[in-house]
Amino acid sequence: MKKSRLAGIPAWALSLMTLLALFIPLAILEDPKSTGLSTIQIIGYISCVILIAGACFFICRTHPKSVWYTPVICNALGIVAIFVYIFTDVSSLAEFMYWGSCFVLSIIGAILGAKVGRGRKENPE
Repeated sequence: MKKSRLAGIPAWALSLMTLLALFIPLAILEDPKSTGLSTIQIIGYISCVILIAGACFFICRTHPKSVWYTPVICNALGIVAIFVYIFTDVSSLAEFMYWGSCFVLSIIGAILGAKVGRGRKENPE
């Protein structure tokens, strides 16, 4: 079986690359003049959630033991945002739900990726 290019890069480095890649669409989507969410922003935020969950899946598929820290590193921005919203602006429930769902979906993706990765390592073809 041919090794993936991801196998040569440590899981923590892939997780940090995912975190840095997340800053680009979020910086583009953030409009300080906007009072509500536009359709483009909603689509962008959904694509960010899919990006993080997919990255956690692929990282943990390649490195199954990284299931414990990959979602935390990939969602570091979200974890910080959740704490900020808890201690400062509790009225922003939509942002809290966005970051919370992003974290939960990335944990699910990481667990599924680790299960698939363990199965691939036990049964190499």
